[in-house]
Amino acid sequence: MTSLALDSAATASAVERAVAGDELAFARIVGAYHLDLVRVAFVICGDEGLAEDAAQAAWWIAWRKLSSLRDPDRLKAWLVAVAANEARKLVQREHRQAVVELKIAPQPSTGADSSREIDHVDLANALGHLKPEDRVLVALRYGANLDSFELAPALGISPSGVRTRLSRLLDRLRKELGDD
Repeated sequence: MTSLALDSAATASAVERAVAGDELAFARIVGAYHLDLVRVAFVICGDEGLAEDAAQAAWWIAWRKLSSLRDPDRLKAWLVAVAANEARKLVQREHRQAVVELKIAPQPSTGADSSREIDHVDLANALGHLKPEDRVLVALRYGANLDSFELAPALGISPSGVRTRLSRLLDRLRKELGDD
């Protein structure tokens, strides 16, 4: 599925029409944001199947509760927060530890390619050592590309609090990766 980006006016129009029951308008919203929801859920779940399940559950909730969205410009932040919550619920329900698992095909490679593979594995392991709520923050910031002003309401803290928490998390990741 490819992402079909919506500008601010198109988002507002799609939200308004979807709230009125227009399924095609809602399908445009799904097309625009589905991959973001799956990416965020994957960072939290560490499993492709669970990530897709979380995204599907999030879309069901979004369809039912879209009328509660006060500001259509905050649609993406609202959607990824719903997906993150669903991913956390699935992880708890499955009694799985949320760990990112990378599937790297064995290749006879040397040089930069093999070092990039090692870097990906190291990053996955470092993310796996974070608390689930910290992985959610990293997923929302870097997986869904939300800024501190978009994250603050979803997390219930100020934008400066979001930046401080992210800075501390990144410092921890750098130390674990040996990038000080």
